Amino acid sequence: MFIGSRKARVPAPGDALAGRAEPLPVPEVHHVNGNRIKPPFPSGYQQAYFAMGCFWGAERQFWDLRGVYSTAVGYQGGPTPNPTYQEVCTGGTGHAEAVLVVFDPDAVDYRTLLAAFWEGHDPTQGMRQGADVGTQYRSAVYAVGDHQRHQAEASRELFQAELSGAGFGAITTEIVDAPEFYYAEEYHQQYLAKNPGGYCGLGGTGIACPSGIPDPDPDRG
Repeated sequence: MFIGSRKARVPAPGDALAGRAEPLPVPEVHHVNGNRIKPPFPSGYQQAYFAMGCFWGAERQFWDLRGVYSTAVGYQGGPTPNPTYQEVCTGGTGHAEAVLVVFDPDAVDYRTLLAAFWEGHDPTQGMRQGADVGTQYRSAVYAVGDHQRHQAEASRELFQAELSGAGFGAITTEIVDAPEFYYAEEYHQQYLAKNPGGYCGLGGTGIACPSGIPDPDPDRG
């Protein structure tokens, strides 16, 4: 996953690679827990999407959390439909490497997932994460609905205060409504479970995310 130089901005739709109409083939079940990584998911379960650098390590941050049903890796946030990994690595698709988290809101709330996200990487680095440089490694929360977006924005403010107090710069994480999620190739799914010695360039700041993230609608969990 080490890379050379590439574009530092998301290309406009007219400048992006064309992609393809057909999704890439992926397995239906999770390599670690055997649950589905593609719909349909159990009734009442919710989905969350995070980008925080190399998706191999990012996915591992979530699959062992209590209440998480399954995870999958893919590409999100760029204009190219159904890109391949090789296309994403050129910078010509504009996608971030992202993780889908399917969770039971009765067992784990979205705020807990946000804390794992903030603490699992350095969200102040712009179009990079450690040695990995380029648009695909940017930090993002792709929110499903207003409730997730409001919680993500509130948590960003709280975490920024903690980071600033420790001498870190401004958070560069984008928080937007979730765009289309394109599943990555089979060999990327749960990569570090299949390859325990595989590369992971993620490293957090060592700063804990405050636990008191406001909930704009507590009845929704």
